[in-house]
Amino acid sequence: MTPPTTSRSKAERGEARTKIVVINMMDAVERRDRFEKRARHAPLPWSFYPAHTSLHAALTYDEQGAIIAKGRPLRAGELGVYSSHYAVWQDLQSDDVDQYVVLEDDVIVDWNFLGKLAQVNLAKMGINYLRLYYTYPTRRTALVKQNFIDGKHSIVELHGTVFGAMAYAITKAGARIFLDHCRIVRRPIDDEMDRTWAHGQRNLSVFPFPVLGESGESIIGVARFEAFVVPRKLRFKWLVARRLERWRRDAWAVMHRFQRVRTRLMARTRSGETDG
Repeated sequence: MTPPTTSRSKAERGEARTKIVVINMMDAVERRDRFEKRARHAPLPWSFYPAHTSLHAALTYDEQGAIIAKGRPLRAGELGVYSSHYAVWQDLQSDDVDQYVVLEDDVIVDWNFLGKLAQVNLAKMGINYLRLYYTYPTRRTALVKQNFIDGKHSIVELHGTVFGAMAYAITKAGARIFLDHCRIVRRPIDDEMDRTWAHGQRNLSVFPFPVLGESGESIIGVARFEAFVVPRKLRFKWLVARRLERWRRDAWAVMHRFQRVRTRLMARTRSGETDG
């Protein structure tokens, strides 16, 4: 049963200045045309954002670190995607809006939902980064807020890696966290954004998704999935790094669950004292 629609909180009703940017490579004409065709009746303005095809000047690519962290070097397309998102976050800092909705050009958008989301002041809700789509299912989620915007959507918190940077909303504060954390490139951008245990930014998502990815091959290509033999001199560091990353992820999840339970118990205690 669908929960009844409730009036939005004051934070949700707060007028937010929102810009929608769609990352697109200049030579990806067919993708741009498909997106424009689907968005021709969009109820709010949006604009294409020129994608990077090489490493952003503010970034440093650590290839040895990538092999240790990911088990392989990153491809040129991955560096371009990483740089594109990094540039978007930089531009948000100097823009006169409060938040961006960032889309890649191979998505299908529920524009009615996005029109409502654009009016929500996420920072006032304590949310600085909010996914609108991800590609890999996670077994561990926690309900954060029901009836977000309408009676059909909720906000959930994700634990672990879910991949995909194709659609999300981000505030200036959220972008600053990623800008500080992501300067050294050792993983694909979506991997790095998922690493809450490393940068401290909560991995929240709208569910059900208001944005979906197109079927078809990624513009990055499939070469990144080809077998790569980790050099012998890095093999031990790679194995240790994998174990350490899992330990950090799992330890963070345990601590976060403990804090959530503790917060609920304290709220119940205060409620009981008030009633008494």
